[in-house]
Amino acid sequence: MRLRALIAALAATAALSACSASRGIDDFASVPSQEITSSVKRPDTGLSAPVAEQLRPATRAVALVESKPEPAINSLVEEQEKDVAQTDLVEKAKPVRKASAARGKVQAQRFRDAKPINFGKTKPKHYPVHGVDVSRWQGNIDWAKLRTQGANFAYIKATDGGDHLDPMFNKNWRAAKQAGLKRGAYHFFYWCRDAGSQAAWFIRNVPRDPEALPPVIDVEWNHLSDCKKRPSRERVLEKMKVFMEKIEAHYGQRPVIYTAPDFYDDNLRGAFANYPFWLRAVAQHPSKVYPGRKWVFWQYSGSGLSQGVNGKIDLNVFRGSESEWWNWVGRQEAVASAD
Repeated sequence: MRLRALIAALAATAALSACSASRGIDDFASVPSQEITSSVKRPDTGLSAPVAEQLRPATRAVALVESKPEPAINSLVEEQEKDVAQTDLVEKAKPVRKASAARGKVQAQRFRDAKPINFGKTKPKHYPVHGVDVSRWQGNIDWAKLRTQGANFAYIKATDGGDHLDPMFNKNWRAAKQAGLKRGAYHFFYWCRDAGSQAAWFIRNVPRDPEALPPVIDVEWNHLSDCKKRPSRERVLEKMKVFMEKIEAHYGQRPVIYTAPDFYDDNLRGAFANYPFWLRAVAQHPSKVYPGRKWVFWQYSGSGLSQGVNGKIDLNVFRGSESEWWNWVGRQEAVASAD
């Protein structure tokens, strides 16, 4: 009996080992750009030449208005971006607590576009979480009305260079939160000023709020600026790194990098892989304009129209589902609160 019991026990142990072994581990001199943000006033001259070249005569204009449920976003994005993972959009800079962001209602977008574009199979309306970015040029905004039109988040112009504060920043900062939007601040980087003083100026003017979205560094070639300097790629990356490290040390969140196609081609291909990106692509899907680059936000229009705003407004989407949005927001809040 003892011998038979011993043999049975050994057989059971071997079976359990085989079962455990079967479990795998989940692996987890270029032409100046017209693609500028609302940080500077746009001359109303229509599409720039680089953008116009992307538009074929046969392109059909379609309104970006959601009229019925669309296919699941993951399958659509996978078709467009097979080489870019949908999850793990941002590498965590440090261990974080469990995400705890309060989940409000995601408003369906009801924006219109003065210059609608056919983006192909994966359109902005296929992404459920839409938002805007604003500056002084939008004037007095009715934030409560803008929220009802589908603005779930807003990036608000705060500073540029080392001495300019957007005159509408403080008002917009308070009003956006009161209206229930997730909001963050952005800094327009000035290439004729040192990075450290620009970071200090941003920190001086933008409150540290753990519920805010991560700060943004807006890097572009701005032909309307009085600064005509175009540093080398090495110098650009060095200055950005100084600014971003100071911002992250203060706010506890890794900054988001906003950029446009020409600046990206000159400086950012293959750089800052562990930073979240916000990409401007107003004529094609980001997978076409920035192949292989992971992104968190896509600015798809600089000619949006909405109730609550006089004139045009920049339109954006978050890359992911509603649950992925709240999970991402929760991670950012957890990181900021950990400090």
